[in-house]
Amino acid sequence: VQLQASGGGLVQAGGSLNLSCEASGTIFSIATMGWYRQPPGKQRELVATFSSKTTSDYTDYAASVKGRFTISGDGAWNRVFLQMNGLKPEDTSVYYCSADLWITDYSGKQTYWGQGTLVTVSS
Repeated sequence: VQLQASGGGLVQAGGSLNLSCEASGTIFSIATMGWYRQPPGKQRELVATFSSKTTSDYTDYAASVKGRFTISGDGAWNRVFLQMNGLKPEDTSVYYCSADLWITDYSGKQTYWGQGTLVTVSS
């Protein structure tokens, strides 16, 4: 399983960026995809998560990004996006994509991580 993240970059405060992440490989089913970030000198923290069921999508956000960031998934449910608006200097971090998934119908659920993409917000 591979998670390919893209979309990071340098932006001024108040600007916007859109991150994307695609899961590929041997995947039976995805439970949840999400974004985490690790600011310099700090621990990795949750940004947002997304899961898609038959009739509804479920999202969860860190309090610090709620109302500014929006997570969504595509119809095939192997890609997740993070639209980041109103960016602040404190959003500067390496952003990591994650996926909780099963690779077969009899395997246990495992967490996979992407390589990270750097977001830098200048003041």
